[in-house]
Amino acid sequence: MLEHGGRLRRAALQYGIALTDWLDLSTGVAPYGLPLPAIPEQAWARLPEQDDGLEAAACAYYGVDHLLPVAGSQAAIQCLPRLRREARVGIVSPAYAEHAAAWQREGHRVLEISEASVNRALERLDVLLLVNPNNPTGRRFSPQQLFAWHARLAERGGWLIVDEAFIDCTPEQSLAAHSHLPGLIILRSFGKFFGMAGARLGFVLAEPTLLSELEELLGPWAISGPTRWLGAGLLEDRTGQQALQQRLTGDGQRLAELLCEHGLPPTGGCALFQWIASEHAALLHEFLACNGILTRLFEQPPSIRFGLPADEEGWQRLARALAVFAEESR
Repeated sequence: MLEHGGRLRRAALQYGIALTDWLDLSTGVAPYGLPLPAIPEQAWARLPEQDDGLEAAACAYYGVDHLLPVAGSQAAIQCLPRLRREARVGIVSPAYAEHAAAWQREGHRVLEISEASVNRALERLDVLLLVNPNNPTGRRFSPQQLFAWHARLAERGGWLIVDEAFIDCTPEQSLAAHSHLPGLIILRSFGKFFGMAGARLGFVLAEPTLLSELEELLGPWAISGPTRWLGAGLLEDRTGQQALQQRLTGDGQRLAELLCEHGLPPTGGCALFQWIASEHAALLHEFLACNGILTRLFEQPPSIRFGLPADEEGWQRLARALAVFAEESR
């Protein structure tokens, strides 16, 4: 199993700090969400059915005619490599590590490449995969650049896979509306923007033939009835989505400013997290953990990612810890 954020119980044991005393900033999941609709008893008692409104609500939200709900985008990440054979896959790195692991697991040749080398490498690739905005760097790719890369791949049967898990606060940068194009596959996360990672819901946006192949591979009842009910309700709440988008965007900027105030200017980021590449990343991560604040540490490149505090108490606690670290680092 690869390392991921959110392993709070392990941190509690490692540092001897009670689970309830932690400030968890280790994920890019929104720390708050929208009011949840009540779940009817039939959602628990009956097998899930596809005509319950989830697909319609998701199509309206993403602006598409076809999509496939999956048990978190992780399910699609693991299954998409099974739809191709002996592919040469370029992954713009650093990136979410599960992508490379999934393609390698299925026997494909994986090349981790930089953004600057994509144009040179593209003729040797069958699949180009990237995260936009990138996780963990926050790097954004313009739609124009992505369309150009897609066109070169599609003309010879290749794929462009874009993981848009963190794009909900900047929907104008999404390629979702173009996901009907052959060879373009978009992955969307529900849990990150709506703050419901535990619901395990995501969506694949692509041409219908590919969606049918993926659905056959995943099998029936991939999404639980209660999750389908919640997902449909929240995807239809346009007023709530707009308010959530504004709050997350503001908090993302507040986090960037807070880090700058304490001598830790972010190297990159987006509404849901800020990322700092630094040779002192491990030291900062350890200092914060010893004070009950969990962040996400990366080894290559040495860097640390901060998620958003959920409330004012969390913001003040983080500010105090950063001030102490800055003082002790002088």
